[in-house]
Amino acid sequence: MRTILSSLTALLAVLALPANAQDGKALLLNDVQILHLEEEGARLVPGMSILIEGDTIVSILPAEKAHKGGSARVIEGSGRIVMPGLFDMHVHVWDQQSLGAYLATGVTTIRNASGMPFHLRLIHEIERGTVIGPRLITAGPILNSPGPNQQINHQMVITADEAQEAVRKQHESGYRRLKVYSNLTREAYEAVLQEARRLGMTVMGHTPEGVREPGMPYKRPFNIGFQEILDDGFITIEHVESIVWHGLRDEYNEAAGRKLAHKIAAAGVPVDPTLLAFYNLLRVAETRGEYLRRPGTELLNPLLVAQSQAEYERWANEEVERNRYAFEFYKRMVKMLSEEGVLLVAGSDAGIFTNIPGISLIEELELLEEAGLDRVEVLRAATINSAIALGEQDQVGRVAKGYRADLLLLERDPTQSLVALRSVSAVVAGGRWLDRTALDDQLAAASQHNITRTQRNLVEALTEQGVDPEILGL
Repeated sequence: MRTILSSLTALLAVLALPANAQDGKALLLNDVQILHLEEEGARLVPGMSILIEGDTIVSILPAEKAHKGGSARVIEGSGRIVMPGLFDMHVHVWDQQSLGAYLATGVTTIRNASGMPFHLRLIHEIERGTVIGPRLITAGPILNSPGPNQQINHQMVITADEAQEAVRKQHESGYRRLKVYSNLTREAYEAVLQEARRLGMTVMGHTPEGVREPGMPYKRPFNIGFQEILDDGFITIEHVESIVWHGLRDEYNEAAGRKLAHKIAAAGVPVDPTLLAFYNLLRVAETRGEYLRRPGTELLNPLLVAQSQAEYERWANEEVERNRYAFEFYKRMVKMLSEEGVLLVAGSDAGIFTNIPGISLIEELELLEEAGLDRVEVLRAATINSAIALGEQDQVGRVAKGYRADLLLLERDPTQSLVALRSVSAVVAGGRWLDRTALDDQLAAASQHNITRTQRNLVEALTEQGVDPEILGL
């Protein structure tokens, strides 16, 4: 019955969309202010109109020159602000049900950081319009070796041969992006890089440390030094706490942090800080678990919640002051990365632990501001910087002719206050118009979970990786 209701809710959400979202007509956003973030500072241009055909912005011109008598559907902006749609560069999608939560918060591109076969199908379904959602990018299954950071859904490789075979199979399956993880052996990691280059695949993730032996990192260095990684062509390095752990050997030293930030900048490697990932752990510790029940957690996938109980229990009983101290240093490290010129992108790690799809990206942006970045820097991290990191800066991340029509309509200027992002008026996602009513429908549908389908997604993924799903009780 739950599956039937979920499917019906999703269908009703589609039918509730304005006609132009389905009939292929052009869309004219008339009399809007365009927020340009691609320059050093922000620039707000009032009295403009934006014509969209298909999924592309085909013209931008003064509102008084816009032709409103044609077949395009006209949306009167009444001076509302239009800015590029937001990127969340680190999410975990367990089922398509969560997609509406991202759209409802203005997130029009998501990068899934742990691939499963259903993600590849979902990408095409979103592109065809049979599923409503943000543009989906995905890495393949996480490549790791046995060790303290291994997880059941990781694809385990130890030798060079195993790593090369895993990369080839991911490529054959349709993945073009790889994610590497902390425990990868040197042999496996180097083989991943070699095979990725041969096949034209990109690499993101945690920086591999190699086998963690006794005494690492406090008494002896990691098997693979952090600085060895910097010229390996990462699209992004994930998690500021991982950078501190691996790059500083968990030493909260500002002078050393500054030097490391300078080296990362010199290497030209973008960083996805995901401050929220650790912040939410800290909040669970501070509230002795009460934070796990805050409003919005109904959007977390129930299967994920069930599998996370041990981690919830652990963090509900963690030491608070030590973790507060760590988090304060993580924020300072983000500020140093920015000051040294590292390209920062915005990712929330939504879909894991207690990170809520959609709103977590806004919370991440607020934490970046709290860390000392100015608002324009913060907004760039979630728009043009993310496009640059992905090599898509000529296609997405701007409000400009020829760019993909991923847009937000806001009542207030987010360069004056990020609170403006908490009340999105409307979204254009790949040319599809969703007003606030449609976005609210999407958000409501995102809380109607399809556990059977989620289980099927996981079983398929684990089986393909040679893991017995019964380990998870599936």
